[in-house]
Amino acid sequence: MALLDKDGVRLTVDDTVATVTLTNPAKRNAQSPALWRALAEAGRSLPGTVRVVVLRGEGKSFSAGLDRQAFTPEGFEGEPSFLDLARGSDERLDATISEYQEAFTWWRRNDIISVAAVQGHAIGAGFQLALACDLRVVADDVQFAMRETSLGLVPDLAGTQPLASLVGYARALEICATGRFVHAEEAERVGLANLVVPADELDAAVQDLTTALLAPPRDAVIETKTLLRSAQTRSYDEQRAAERAAQARRLRDLAGLSD
Repeated sequence: MALLDKDGVRLTVDDTVATVTLTNPAKRNAQSPALWRALAEAGRSLPGTVRVVVLRGEGKSFSAGLDRQAFTPEGFEGEPSFLDLARGSDERLDATISEYQEAFTWWRRNDIISVAAVQGHAIGAGFQLALACDLRVVADDVQFAMRETSLGLVPDLAGTQPLASLVGYARALEICATGRFVHAEEAERVGLANLVVPADELDAAVQDLTTALLAPPRDAVIETKTLLRSAQTRSYDEQRAAERAAQARRLRDLAGLSD
């Protein structure tokens, strides 16, 4: 049974594994503010038992990016158009974009590992949604592209930091500034994809990875993810100290001495 099924997003949970599915294949899972709010709600709705979250899109494309209706004068029904937002105050514009970003931030929580299963187009907001996840398993027909710059915009859905972290500043700049497609072979070579498989094997590959991620004790995975996420912002000595503290917690827990 779905815990959430609204505005192009469905959340289902099977014990320790949650699946978030984009459910509008007729529009190649194009994104809208309503979809972003539903994604944020999915994150808030996760039961505490969930250890792995799989993100997928129905149909031939993961997500073709922002629904271009956002740029029309009328925008989406019941929503302020992007043109209206541009005419508003700096405070309102900042708050609105911050709300949109919430759909893209919770995937990196330390208590879960998120896996994007990506096929076909992952463009703009679709690319940033795949980047929001910890890991990416992609089909051999994948096409990543960051098209915001070609529209006179910037990637603003929390995608710039993970992109630069994964591929380096120079390549990230080139990908964003040109808006070109990154295909499967390059995606794996430069670190955007953890694994590339034939399209008809995508679901099986994600299932195998999920099984492997669930094998170690949960607390050990949480501590390890926390260490790795902080490794680039700490000094070498600070990271060594964090490792010692984390290991002390694990040893005490294994010895039955934790609170």
